[in-house]
Amino acid sequence: MQRRPELFPVLRVLVDRPNATTRFLVLGSAGPALLRQSSETLAGRIAYHELEGLGLDEVGLEAAPRLWLRGGFPRSFLAQTERDSFEWRRGFVRTFLERDLPSLGVQIPAPPLHRFWQMLSHYHGQTWNGAELARAFGVAATTVRRYLDLLASALVVRLLPP
Repeated sequence: MQRRPELFPVLRVLVDRPNATTRFLVLGSAGPALLRQSSETLAGRIAYHELEGLGLDEVGLEAAPRLWLRGGFPRSFLAQTERDSFEWRRGFVRTFLERDLPSLGVQIPAPPLHRFWQMLSHYHGQTWNGAELARAFGVAATTVRRYLDLLASALVVRLLPP
């Protein structure tokens, strides 16, 4: 949908038909452009379903170390070798930062976002300290918060409230 925003007005008309029982399944990123477009044209008519990666309940306890190392993306988890899994993840991150985010209107260059994502991964599971991360990254705390919010809205980072 982020590449075909002109479909939103058509969907709005179809959904608003009297006695309409038709449902539409729209797949795509929940990036900033899509969320902005949908909230303007489909408010009250749309529901979001976040699809999570594979979970321990799906792969079993014996696969827990593999799930922890490779993550829950099926192609990464099911790759034939550790190297194949790593290459898939590296390609995913690169494509996401270099193509997907810019196609959603994100104006931040890929290299700083990649460095931020790497630094953020080192803080995994800790209490957020934006000032500390900003000092290490060499930018203002508001910048790292903006980067964090961007990655969270794109559903690649999950923020757990206190």
